[in-house]
Amino acid sequence: MTQPIEQIVRRKLSDEVFDRLERMITSGELQPGDEMPSERVLMERFGVGRPAIREAMQSLANKGLVNISHGERAKVLKLTARSIFQQVDLTAKIMLSQSSDSLEHLKSARIFFERGMAREAAQRATKADISDLKEIIERQRNSLGQAEEFIAADMHFHTRIAQISGNPIYVAVSEAMLAWLKQYHTEMLIWTGKEKFTLVEHEEIVDRLEAGDAEGSETAILKHLERSRALYSK
Repeated sequence: MTQPIEQIVRRKLSDEVFDRLERMITSGELQPGDEMPSERVLMERFGVGRPAIREAMQSLANKGLVNISHGERAKVLKLTARSIFQQVDLTAKIMLSQSSDSLEHLKSARIFFERGMAREAAQRATKADISDLKEIIERQRNSLGQAEEFIAADMHFHTRIAQISGNPIYVAVSEAMLAWLKQYHTEMLIWTGKEKFTLVEHEEIVDRLEAGDAEGSETAILKHLERSRALYSK
């Protein structure tokens, strides 16, 4: 019986260079803020031409590992949870635009996530946290009739709750999900009166957080998100 042919695919030189440059960063040989070696140094080190170096460097930049500025040496970036999510921002929005199921899954994931954030915040919120949340609600109230400003304050309210956790990954997840959902938050631009429900519900959430009531905070945010869920439509 003839064995199937297993082709060996030759990798591009730039892919090999990318792997080596990535290892220089992940191993700690190059630290955040360090300049990358010059093209000439890398060409000599790896024995390749300038095109392979430039293509590999652009791939590093596309993945958020380095910053390339015209006329300057590329610099290693410090990766954060926020910068990692920003790298997938465009592809996430494309995925949502192509599938109504994906949008529903994201809305469900947001509700699951924020219920946990509400419980966490109720146990950790300081007077300063509560004061900030109340100020955001006032900003929302002053933005009635101005959809973009109102929605921006709404997003800030929810990410501020995530900040109470003290965990930057939670904050980055909150910011990313809200940014991906924002383009589908169209109902509020068309109907009037919905904003007042939001203000009342936000005040109820803050009341429960201020009381340190984890169960009540989760219930309040669940009620709020289940009602507003219908506002996000394609």
